[in-house]
Amino acid sequence: MRRSLGLLSLFWGCLVTLRAAVPYDVAVKDIDGKATSLAAYKGRVLLIVNVASECGYTSQYQGLEAAFRKYQAQGLTVLAFPCNQFGAQEPGSSAEIKNFCSTTFHVTFPLFEKIEVNGAKRHALYSALAGKDSPFPGNIAWNFTKFLVGRDGVVLQRFEAGVEPDSPEVSAAIAAALRAK
Repeated sequence: MRRSLGLLSLFWGCLVTLRAAVPYDVAVKDIDGKATSLAAYKGRVLLIVNVASECGYTSQYQGLEAAFRKYQAQGLTVLAFPCNQFGAQEPGSSAEIKNFCSTTFHVTFPLFEKIEVNGAKRHALYSALAGKDSPFPGNIAWNFTKFLVGRDGVVLQRFEAGVEPDSPEVSAAIAAALRAK
Protein backbone atom coordinates (compact mmCIF):
# COMPACT_ATOMS: atom_id res chain seq x y z
CA MET A 1 0.00 0.00 0.00
CA ARG A 2 2.79 2.42 0.92
CA ARG A 3 4.51 1.71 -2.41
CA SER A 4 1.25 2.35 -4.30
CA LEU A 5 0.80 5.67 -2.55
CA GLY A 6 4.39 6.60 -3.32
CA LEU A 7 3.92 5.79 -7.02
CA LEU A 8 0.63 7.66 -7.11
CA SER A 9 2.29 10.67 -5.48
CA LEU A 10 5.14 10.54 -8.00
CA PHE A 11 2.67 10.25 -10.90
CA TRP A 12 0.59 13.19 -9.59
CA GLY A 13 3.75 15.25 -9.14
CA CYS A 14 4.70 14.60 -12.76
CA LEU A 15 1.26 15.67 -13.95
CA VAL A 16 1.44 18.88 -11.96
CA THR A 17 4.91 19.57 -13.31
CA LEU A 18 3.85 18.94 -16.88
CA ARG A 19 0.95 21.35 -16.39
CA ALA A 20 3.09 24.24 -15.15
CA ALA A 21 1.35 27.45 -16.06
CA VAL A 22 2.23 31.06 -16.69
CA PRO A 23 1.57 33.24 -13.64
CA TYR A 24 -0.83 35.82 -15.11
CA ASP A 25 -0.50 37.98 -12.01
CA VAL A 26 3.27 38.34 -12.38
CA ALA A 27 4.35 41.99 -12.34
CA VAL A 28 5.81 43.29 -15.59
CA LYS A 29 6.32 46.71 -17.11
CA ASP A 30 5.33 47.48 -20.66
CA ILE A 31 7.84 49.13 -22.98
CA ASP A 32 6.61 52.56 -21.82
CA GLY A 33 7.40 51.71 -18.19
CA LYS A 34 3.78 51.23 -17.09
CA ALA A 35 3.36 48.59 -14.38
CA THR A 36 1.03 45.83 -15.52
CA SER A 37 0.60 42.05 -15.51
CA LEU A 38 -0.19 39.37 -18.05
CA ALA A 39 -3.82 39.17 -16.86
CA ALA A 40 -5.04 40.94 -20.01
CA TYR A 41 -3.81 37.96 -22.06
CA LYS A 42 -5.59 35.26 -20.07
CA GLY A 43 -7.52 32.99 -22.43
CA ARG A 44 -5.28 33.78 -25.41
CA VAL A 45 -2.55 31.64 -26.94
CA LEU A 46 0.78 33.33 -26.22
CA LEU A 47 4.12 33.21 -28.00
CA ILE A 48 6.54 34.64 -25.44
CA VAL A 49 9.98 35.60 -26.78
CA ASN A 50 13.14 37.12 -25.35
CA VAL A 51 14.34 39.57 -27.99
CA ALA A 52 17.32 41.75 -28.85
CA SER A 53 17.88 44.51 -31.41
CA GLU A 54 21.50 43.72 -32.31
CA CYS A 55 21.36 39.93 -32.60
CA GLY A 56 21.92 37.70 -35.60
CA TYR A 57 18.32 36.57 -35.10
CA THR A 58 16.85 40.08 -34.93
CA SER A 59 15.26 39.58 -38.35
CA GLN A 60 12.91 37.16 -36.58
CA TYR A 61 10.90 40.23 -35.57
CA GLN A 62 9.53 40.06 -39.12
CA GLY A 63 8.30 36.48 -38.65
CA LEU A 64 6.92 37.25 -35.20
CA GLU A 65 4.93 40.17 -36.60
CA ALA A 66 3.69 38.01 -39.51
CA ALA A 67 2.52 35.29 -37.10
CA PHE A 68 0.85 37.88 -34.88
CA ARG A 69 -1.02 39.44 -37.79
CA LYS A 70 -2.00 36.06 -39.23
CA TYR A 71 -3.35 34.57 -36.00
CA GLN A 72 -4.28 37.56 -33.84
CA ALA A 73 -7.99 37.43 -34.66
CA GLN A 74 -8.00 33.72 -33.77
CA GLY A 75 -6.53 34.40 -30.34
CA LEU A 76 -2.71 34.61 -30.61
CA THR A 77 -0.68 37.32 -28.92
CA VAL A 78 3.09 37.62 -29.26
CA LEU A 79 4.76 39.06 -26.15
CA ALA A 80 8.34 40.33 -26.55
CA PHE A 81 10.69 40.74 -23.60
CA PRO A 82 13.97 42.47 -24.49
CA CYS A 83 17.01 40.98 -22.79
CA ASN A 84 20.61 42.15 -22.71
CA GLN A 85 22.11 38.96 -21.23
CA PHE A 86 23.45 37.49 -24.47
CA GLY A 87 26.42 39.33 -25.90
CA ALA A 88 24.99 42.69 -24.73
CA GLN A 89 22.86 42.69 -27.90
CA GLU A 90 20.05 44.78 -26.40
CA PRO A 91 21.92 47.84 -25.05
CA GLY A 92 19.29 50.47 -25.82
CA SER A 93 16.75 52.18 -23.62
CA SER A 94 13.09 51.20 -23.74
CA ALA A 95 12.38 54.20 -25.99
CA GLU A 96 15.17 53.16 -28.38
CA ILE A 97 13.95 49.56 -28.46
CA LYS A 98 10.36 50.64 -29.12
CA ASN A 99 11.47 53.00 -31.90
CA PHE A 100 13.69 50.35 -33.49
CA CYS A 101 10.93 47.72 -33.45
CA SER A 102 8.26 50.02 -34.82
CA THR A 103 10.33 51.67 -37.54
CA THR A 104 12.46 48.73 -38.67
CA PHE A 105 10.02 45.83 -38.35
CA HIS A 106 6.65 47.61 -37.93
CA VAL A 107 6.02 45.63 -34.74
CA THR A 108 2.47 45.94 -33.40
CA PHE A 109 2.53 43.18 -30.78
CA PRO A 110 3.18 44.05 -27.12
CA LEU A 111 6.72 44.91 -26.05
CA PHE A 112 7.87 45.00 -22.46
CA GLU A 113 10.82 46.47 -20.56
CA LYS A 114 14.11 44.59 -20.47
CA ILE A 115 14.31 41.65 -18.11
CA GLU A 116 16.76 38.93 -17.22
CA VAL A 117 15.84 35.42 -18.33
CA ASN A 118 18.65 33.51 -16.56
CA GLY A 119 20.59 33.71 -13.34
CA ALA A 120 19.91 35.07 -9.88
CA LYS A 121 17.81 37.94 -11.25
CA ARG A 122 15.73 35.74 -13.56
CA HIS A 123 12.30 37.32 -13.94
CA ALA A 124 9.41 35.39 -12.36
CA LEU A 125 7.85 34.89 -15.79
CA TYR A 126 10.95 33.07 -17.00
CA SER A 127 11.11 31.06 -13.79
CA ALA A 128 7.68 29.73 -14.79
CA LEU A 129 8.61 29.24 -18.44
CA ALA A 130 12.03 27.63 -17.97
CA GLY A 131 12.43 26.95 -14.26
CA LYS A 132 12.56 23.61 -12.50
CA ASP A 133 8.76 23.18 -12.52
CA SER A 134 8.41 23.87 -16.24
CA PRO A 135 7.90 21.06 -18.74
CA PHE A 136 10.82 22.72 -20.60
CA PRO A 137 13.32 23.54 -17.86
CA GLY A 138 16.75 24.93 -18.42
CA ASN A 139 18.54 28.16 -19.05
CA ILE A 140 17.71 30.22 -22.08
CA ALA A 141 20.59 29.71 -24.50
CA TRP A 142 20.19 32.84 -26.63
CA ASN A 143 17.95 35.64 -27.82
CA PHE A 144 14.71 34.71 -29.61
CA THR A 145 13.93 31.58 -27.62
CA LYS A 146 10.17 31.14 -27.94
CA PHE A 147 7.60 29.63 -25.56
CA LEU A 148 4.14 28.70 -26.76
CA VAL A 149 1.50 28.95 -24.04
CA GLY A 150 -2.03 27.57 -24.38
CA ARG A 151 -5.25 29.44 -23.62
CA ASP A 152 -5.23 27.85 -20.16
CA GLY A 153 -1.78 29.27 -19.40
CA VAL A 154 -0.01 25.94 -19.69
CA VAL A 155 3.41 26.02 -21.36
CA LEU A 156 3.02 23.84 -24.46
CA GLN A 157 6.31 24.08 -26.33
CA ARG A 158 9.73 25.67 -26.35
CA PHE A 159 11.46 26.64 -29.56
CA GLU A 160 15.12 27.52 -29.45
CA ALA A 161 16.54 30.66 -31.06
CA GLY A 162 17.34 29.13 -34.43
CA VAL A 163 13.75 28.03 -35.04
CA GLU A 164 12.12 30.75 -37.12
CA PRO A 165 8.73 31.99 -35.86
CA ASP A 166 7.19 31.43 -39.30
CA SER A 167 8.65 27.92 -39.69
CA PRO A 168 6.23 25.04 -40.39
CA GLU A 169 7.02 23.67 -36.91
CA VAL A 170 6.02 26.85 -35.08
CA SER A 171 3.07 27.57 -37.39
CA ALA A 172 1.66 24.07 -36.84
CA ALA A 173 2.06 24.36 -33.06
CA ILE A 174 0.32 27.75 -33.01
CA ALA A 175 -2.54 26.46 -35.17
CA ALA A 176 -2.98 23.42 -32.92
CA ALA A 177 -2.98 25.58 -29.78
CA LEU A 178 -5.56 27.90 -31.31
CA ARG A 179 -7.83 24.93 -32.17
CA ALA A 180 -7.68 23.56 -28.62
CA LYS A 181 -10.44 24.83 -26.38
